[in-house]
Amino acid sequence: MRAAVHLAMFLAAASAAAPAPAPELDAAVRTVRTFNFRSVRSAIQDLTDTFGPRYPNGRACLTRLRQLEESRAAALALWEKDEAGARRLIQLAQDLERLRAEALLANPLLNFDKLLVVKRGWKRPAARPAASRGLLSSPFFSSYGAELAIPVNHTSLASVPPNGWDNEIAVLSPVRPDGKLTTLYRPRGDEYVGEIELHWKADRLLFTAAPGGRYRVFEMRSDGTGVRQITPDDQPDVDNFDAAYLPDGKIIFAGNASYQAVPCWNGLQTVACLYSIGADGKGMRQLTFDQDEDSQPVVLNTGQVLYCRWEYANTPHVFPHLLFQMNPDGTGQRLFYGTNSYWPNAIYFPRPIPGEATKIIGVVSGYHGDHRMGELFLIDPARGVSGRSGMVQKIPGSGKDFSTPILDHATATSWPKFAYPWPLSGKYFLVSMKPSPEAEFGVYLVDVWDNFVLLHETKGYALLEPVPLQSTPQPPVVAEKVDLSRKDGVVYLHDVYAGPGLKGTPRGTVKQLRVHAYHYGYRGLSGWDKIGVDGPWEVMRILGTVPVEDDGSAMFRAPANTPLAVQPLDAKGRAVQVMRSWFTLMPGEVRSCVGCHEPPHELPAVRNTKAAVREPSSIAPFYGPARGLDFERDVQPVLDKHCVGCHAGARDRPDLRSKKYFPEHPGKTGIVPQWWGTADHRVYDAALMRIGQRKNTMLPVSPAYLALHPYVRRYGLEGDYELSYPGEYHASTSELVQMLEKGHHGVKLDQEAWDRLYTWIDLNVPCHGRWSDVAEIPFHGAKRRLELGRLYAGLEEDPEKLPDLPQREVKFVPPPKEERSPGGVSVPGWPFDIEEARARQQAAGTALERWVDLGSGKRLKLVLIPPGEFAMGSAEGSPDERPVRRARVDKPFWMAATEISNEIYALFDAQHDSRYINVLHMNTETRGFPVNLPQQPVVRVSYRRAVEFCQWLSRKTGLRFSLPTEEQWEWAARAGTATPLYFGSLNAHFGIWANMADFQIRGFAEEARYRIDHQGEMRVEMAASGGFAQYKRPLGVLRMDVIDWMLRAPTVDDRHMVSAPVGSYRANVWGLHDMHGNAAEWTRSEYRSYADGSPLGEPGRMVVRGGSWSDRPHRCTSAFRWAYQPWQPVYNVGIRVVAEVE
Repeated sequence: MRAAVHLAMFLAAASAAAPAPAPELDAAVRTVRTFNFRSVRSAIQDLTDTFGPRYPNGRACLTRLRQLEESRAAALALWEKDEAGARRLIQLAQDLERLRAEALLANPLLNFDKLLVVKRGWKRPAARPAASRGLLSSPFFSSYGAELAIPVNHTSLASVPPNGWDNEIAVLSPVRPDGKLTTLYRPRGDEYVGEIELHWKADRLLFTAAPGGRYRVFEMRSDGTGVRQITPDDQPDVDNFDAAYLPDGKIIFAGNASYQAVPCWNGLQTVACLYSIGADGKGMRQLTFDQDEDSQPVVLNTGQVLYCRWEYANTPHVFPHLLFQMNPDGTGQRLFYGTNSYWPNAIYFPRPIPGEATKIIGVVSGYHGDHRMGELFLIDPARGVSGRSGMVQKIPGSGKDFSTPILDHATATSWPKFAYPWPLSGKYFLVSMKPSPEAEFGVYLVDVWDNFVLLHETKGYALLEPVPLQSTPQPPVVAEKVDLSRKDGVVYLHDVYAGPGLKGTPRGTVKQLRVHAYHYGYRGLSGWDKIGVDGPWEVMRILGTVPVEDDGSAMFRAPANTPLAVQPLDAKGRAVQVMRSWFTLMPGEVRSCVGCHEPPHELPAVRNTKAAVREPSSIAPFYGPARGLDFERDVQPVLDKHCVGCHAGARDRPDLRSKKYFPEHPGKTGIVPQWWGTADHRVYDAALMRIGQRKNTMLPVSPAYLALHPYVRRYGLEGDYELSYPGEYHASTSELVQMLEKGHHGVKLDQEAWDRLYTWIDLNVPCHGRWSDVAEIPFHGAKRRLELGRLYAGLEEDPEKLPDLPQREVKFVPPPKEERSPGGVSVPGWPFDIEEARARQQAAGTALERWVDLGSGKRLKLVLIPPGEFAMGSAEGSPDERPVRRARVDKPFWMAATEISNEIYALFDAQHDSRYINVLHMNTETRGFPVNLPQQPVVRVSYRRAVEFCQWLSRKTGLRFSLPTEEQWEWAARAGTATPLYFGSLNAHFGIWANMADFQIRGFAEEARYRIDHQGEMRVEMAASGGFAQYKRPLGVLRMDVIDWMLRAPTVDDRHMVSAPVGSYRANVWGLHDMHGNAAEWTRSEYRSYADGSPLGEPGRMVVRGGSWSDRPHRCTSAFRWAYQPWQPVYNVGIRVVAEVE
């Protein structure tokens, strides 16, 4: 017995002396060092203050926390000295973890017995099939999250294989780490189950399952009994999923009966819109008519529906995953959060905060990368609806700032990963969370002070979609506002000039609204490369125009259940602003909006408008019935009448003849699903749609379209997502319009011809007006969309049916013979050589240059320009440059040696942004190429602002600054020369002299990337040079789906794609840099005829000179003129100032 006692004592001593295991000790050190006492203290204090006696141990917990914090320093100081110190540190770590769990899990908001979860086993993807031309072979198994049946961010649940899953709906009880998971519902076999939504009474729930390989919405009682199918089973090619209860007893869900496909997947992956249905499974009606995914509907505390809407009507498709809201009947669809900002890319699983009218919790994620998981944010659109403006807090991140990157894989490196948040209040949330790559996906309690407490996890499984099994307040019923007997609705616009969309546009500018609709692509046939070249993603259906009253108001009837957009038009019928989105009216709905791009919560000024006191206008048709605008049908007649007499095959000019003259034209390259030509396109196969492989093929295109569209500036496939300035894409910024208005060989268009050209330009230069003009629509898609649209939305019109258009024989009308004045004029002593130019400058004053101090360390260099007389204009130029006339500059003047830079202009207007130049094709990582760097010339400054800048500069310096007259500008640019360019002819190699459209322009069509160097300058690298290219390929090899179309002088390399830092090129003899190219420059001269002084075109336009980086040499000559309205900020027009000589 004594021996046994001694043995026990020995073993106990040995055990006490045994060193602590290294992993346990390392973990303890990390815990004690990183333990956030402030976070735990804040949460305990809040629980104590908020719940009082319902949280009885709060004071004791705070005392214990203080004691442990006081022992922390000693424990960290002694743990390496001896084993006892190590043991004390381990004990402290355990005490801290225990206190945090005990204190935070005592939260009264957790006083419910059961928690619903989806328990799903991790599934590893099978070997991928061979990729096609480097593209992803599967949109589903392409990044983290596929193993859990969470859809890729750019697809719906229909993209997820319906089988192969080990999953069930389970109940955790008690709701603690040691609680037990029991099965509530398990599908047969390996079918998918998920997307649970509990009724407010907690007596029943909705979920999605996939019996027979098709997704359907089901309902069961909360005890697991009474399972019944809600959505119909009568359409074999339709999936329904993602459902939520509505306060009036109906159910809202997502479904792919719209028969669309994700555009950026070239017809692969079906698109889901939102539908409502009665609780009895009857009365299914389509609510949204959107381009891409609508998902995750949830009812707000106001009774309205919040949902995710992905759209990219010619905006970068990676970024605009928006949050929208609407009434349960589909009326009042409007923005909730996220427009005109590159961050956040997407917000998933939004949930309203209990008791709050506007606050929500959501998961911010990217486009590619994590599948609908990412960073947790508390959001309040009452603070703002774009970018970071409404972001209350990132969790974790209490009291800290957060980054807002322009990035495709926005959260790829961010941990923890969050999904499926459930707000218990505005401070405490349940959430599925994966803390690290090695950890399980468990259910956690998190709060706004950065505390994370594990509620439960199961090894080898993910616990998703936590929902407390308890009743919650039911939101109010929103009265229905639809009239299903009607096929239209009414739009009432209070004031088109209200809001930022037309900021600075003078009242009276807008005369009409153009109304158009989007006709989306089909399953197996959609994408960026089908309807045009760097043009619209979708067919652009032109409906017509409606009037705008002189007070800015408008009211009109428009078709219901149709994605509509409007464009404000000036007196000539040109769009002053473009709407790169859409709105949808429900039958009988009356939609009211304040103005152009006004904030969604803004209320109109109380006033009586002219439109409000009359009957709504009907849409005036556009030269025939509503139809998809088609180049061959709608634009080619203009060319046949006015152009083909000269443009009919000659090598030195574009061939603008109809495609009927080119029966063997090969078309252009496009991307289609891999199964094109190998599978039966008549029978729908959901498995085919889930395969991501694609291939190249040839698609039809009008040769005249390929020849003409490069002369048009447009917002393109994926223009800058920020709200564009008014007039940014005005038709007057296109070379085609400028050339015709200047008097191209005497051609004079009639009003209908101008209308057709303007409409084609404003609608983003489409080529095709029907998808069936591109290719045969697979799976009888047009017929099926029409059938399902008629069934669920009462739609009768077939947009693929060609309407009856007036058939007219169009004959070429020769323009009147162009009259040219005989040669130039004789001016004594002109032109003159460099030596004479120097002599005249030296004779004009004692100082040839001066520096003007502007403060803040900035100076402006001026050079002296002598007086003189010269021959102004060009006998070989456009009609507005003729007749050449004698012009005289009577007095010397100072002129800025360079254009005004962004950093100089910022001294006057620090808020101005010269912004970016759009990339071609698709954009996944940038706003474009910057023209807002400090040393680049300021652009997008209107004439009026340029004049105000000169006034400010005069007050600042005491000199009398202004914009130059045309005479001053051309005299200074020529510096004694009579050649088109200061440095020679149009064929002169301009690389060292000027920044014009050259070889560098090709970078827009290649995988060019840029960086900003340490001096703040942009450095561009093409695909082959590495460093910034996503895809490596030999220099000069274009992306397979991009047409290199920008006009340029291809044999010259001036080293800059867009504007260069001011003064980068050689100066003329008088010290002036960049008079040719870089940025065009405002003058203070009105655009008038040289012959008689009468206004050219619309009166009041002001002349710009010099051309820019985007213009070829003949548009950058000393004589070249163009003009814009004084209110119009232009993408390539800046400022050069002059000052009087004292």
